[in-house]
Amino acid sequence: MAAISVTGVTKSYGSKKLFFDVNVVFSEGKRFGLTGPNGAGKSTFMKILAGDLEPDYGSVARPEKTSVLKQDQFAFEDIRVLDVVIMGNKRLWAAMTEKEALYALGEISDAQGERLGELEGLVGEEDGYAAEADAGELLMGLGIPVSEHQRPMKEIAGGLKLRVLLAQALFGKPDALLLDEPTNNLDLDTIRWLEEFLTNYKGVLITISHDRHFLNAVCTHIADIDYETIITYPGSYDDMVMTKSQVRSRVEQDNAERQKKVSQLQDFVARFAAGTRASQVQSRKKQIEKLAPTELKKSNIERPFILFQQARPSGKQTLAIEGLSKRWPGVKVCDKFNAIVTKGEKIAIVGKNGVGKTTLCKMLMGELMPDAGTVTWGYQAQVGYLAQDHRDSIPHDTTVFDWLHSIDETAGNQEIRGLLGKMMFKGDEGEKITNALSGGEAVRLMFAKLMLTRDNVLVLDEPSNHLDLESIVALGTALERYDGTAFVVTHDRDLISDFATRLFAFTDQGLVDFPGSYEDFLAQHG
Repeated sequence: MAAISVTGVTKSYGSKKLFFDVNVVFSEGKRFGLTGPNGAGKSTFMKILAGDLEPDYGSVARPEKTSVLKQDQFAFEDIRVLDVVIMGNKRLWAAMTEKEALYALGEISDAQGERLGELEGLVGEEDGYAAEADAGELLMGLGIPVSEHQRPMKEIAGGLKLRVLLAQALFGKPDALLLDEPTNNLDLDTIRWLEEFLTNYKGVLITISHDRHFLNAVCTHIADIDYETIITYPGSYDDMVMTKSQVRSRVEQDNAERQKKVSQLQDFVARFAAGTRASQVQSRKKQIEKLAPTELKKSNIERPFILFQQARPSGKQTLAIEGLSKRWPGVKVCDKFNAIVTKGEKIAIVGKNGVGKTTLCKMLMGELMPDAGTVTWGYQAQVGYLAQDHRDSIPHDTTVFDWLHSIDETAGNQEIRGLLGKMMFKGDEGEKITNALSGGEAVRLMFAKLMLTRDNVLVLDEPSNHLDLESIVALGTALERYDGTAFVVTHDRDLISDFATRLFAFTDQGLVDFPGSYEDFLAQHG
């Protein structure tokens, strides 16, 4: 049976214990989402499962045909794209390579001829004669056109290289599949294709993703890293969150009831300890011992508290776009695009990679001039911006606290520390040097800045990049509650559903202004 079995696995980094004595079996035919907040150890555990990292203690047994999504997009620069995919089946690739080497010899010995026969059989067993067709089908599904299949990896775009590595992991019908963030750099159409592929996959799947919709669509089980162990839950990510919350609530309620009973018993003991009811007192003491509350370990799940507010509202007409046109070589971003946006509208900007979503944001912000047309902000519109490359807007060699305070020097120290605390920079973390920020910390710091400036318009380009699931949920709630106007580029479908009342959608027919929800858009456009 194709399963991954984990026995007694423990892993720590310095004094931080990630997980202790983990025992779990990931069974064939089940699809597991590996979840936990940033820093919980998801990628570390995945590397242990793959055999790329040794645990401190314990062992992992995995099928021989285990496929892992590789992260080094520059490892195959001189190799043809189709061949990189076929290399995902190591047994097949080794046989094909040896077979070609023998044929290249011209004259071969009887032993070499016998070996060629064995290799032909092995290639047949691994469906090698259909390998190029199968690899091409995967590449097409992942949005890589046929024109790229014969080229060496070094000649294709960086975003496409990551898709080739995903195709490599999916190739060859592996018994086990380990995918760390497979939806990164994928557009919405490609994510939907991947969901369908994985739903039909017959082996054991373990995947990490910050895409809640993806986990809910694909996973039959969730393996959650919390309480220094890994707990498996049946069902989707949303099912796990509900079950986990219910279990904790039940324990908390039971502990409260126990404490109430203990207080009553303690009162009895205090009143009659010195009297004639000694036997009853002893009985009550024994009951108190039995009613000790269940230990409730601290969960490592934390959620930032994001609250976007306005210093003052904008005018009723927030933005007017007239005749907006922009072209890049080979890409028509928009052509005579018109839109009127009123106060309080929430607009998701959606479309495939490379169509111009970031270009549109930069034109809205005045960082990039259109070829034709105008972008005019309305009366008292105050725009807050989170760029996709936002790290450039955070200066180096200063502290988180000092930079945030420099944005508004009239803000008191307590207000700054309060904002940082809401964004999970607690205690001394406010003194963290900006150079050392992780991707998620940098995004949360930018949210703190936007909470401080209290803009009445937000333009957010891929704000969910680098965020864990809990932070993305908090962002969705904040955007839904925000009274201002928002323009948000994202591939996270649940996030779009949480806040969007309107879409600027890049389609095959060009940039479309769609009045309605994302679900309505899908119903009309597929």
